[in-house]
Amino acid sequence: MTADAGSANTVDTRQIEADIYDRLSRVIDPELGRSVTDLGMIAAIHATPIADNANAYDVTVQVELTVEGCPLSETITNQINGAVASYPGANLTPHIEVTSMSRDKLADLVADLKAERKQNPFNKPGVKTRIFAIASGKGGVGKSSVTANLAATFAALGYDTAAIDADIYGFSLPKLFGVHTQPTNLNGMLMPVTAWGVKLISIGMFAGADRAILWRGPRLQRSLEQFLADVWWGQPDVLLLDLAPGTGDMAISVAQALPNAELVVITTPQPSASDVAVRSGLVALQVPMKVRGVVENMSWYEHKGEKLHIFGEGGGQRVSEQLTAALGYDVPLMAQLPLDPALREAGEGGRPAVLDADGSLRTDGFGAQFRALAERLMA
Repeated sequence: MTADAGSANTVDTRQIEADIYDRLSRVIDPELGRSVTDLGMIAAIHATPIADNANAYDVTVQVELTVEGCPLSETITNQINGAVASYPGANLTPHIEVTSMSRDKLADLVADLKAERKQNPFNKPGVKTRIFAIASGKGGVGKSSVTANLAATFAALGYDTAAIDADIYGFSLPKLFGVHTQPTNLNGMLMPVTAWGVKLISIGMFAGADRAILWRGPRLQRSLEQFLADVWWGQPDVLLLDLAPGTGDMAISVAQALPNAELVVITTPQPSASDVAVRSGLVALQVPMKVRGVVENMSWYEHKGEKLHIFGEGGGQRVSEQLTAALGYDVPLMAQLPLDPALREAGEGGRPAVLDADGSLRTDGFGAQFRALAERLMA
């Protein structure tokens, strides 16, 4: 660090450099969830007095990002600029020099992170993450839409939220969240893509994902293990998994990998959907997974103030009652959600329908329903 170089300046440059380093310990890398100082991203800090300008300094911060062209580099540098410029003890002009870590330094960082996490981070004693697996008996009932809106609701309510698109064959979360980028690869460790406050991973984010995927058995299970163990999730408050419809390999894999997961069953009102939805809940008889509740989607369509039950009525309640009887504990009907073309259009436009354009939770009835569902799940 440099020495004080001018009597006109009233603060020791060494003190400024130490103070700035301390302030940067509160700048968090958005992907890794750690401070830039803890991650070794601050290579040097130099404060230089500005001649003939009392108590004013140029401050150069040398930043080493984890990868060249890091997609969040602007976010990080803006935070560093703010931490320097808002220093209360002197007038500081920040100068940020950005490079990337050497291969050896990055390898050491990734090795430290992997050693800390080692394997599936959600299946260790003391983990506080609440895990909700969203299931349905058949496709077309809006399971992925419910997952996306529920994840967005948790994030809007302030929870650190993650979501895994475990529907390998029918992945749709990237589109619902407007994601068009791939996860950042740090020497074999992937950073989830963050959209609308939710950390996301999906096979649909990778090149070639539009081609037919014919995975079965062990390979399918390995895909889930990779999503859990090879992605840096940090310590989210909530993890949601959008399961494939039915009771196939992925549902069993989730139960084996995440025995603390809670199942939420999605259905629509008509018997053809509710009857098979019961089967998706009965998987809990074979694996250590609790069914937390039922959500009935497309319950009605509102037309000129009248609720039209296009798909009939009572499906969610039937699923609730049958699962309660079969499993021997209460499986409540937790929500009934409307059929609204405007909501579908918003979701297909890349923004979860439960959010306003600024990312805040809607304050109308639809937003209130998802808020109530999220709060009930976390109770």
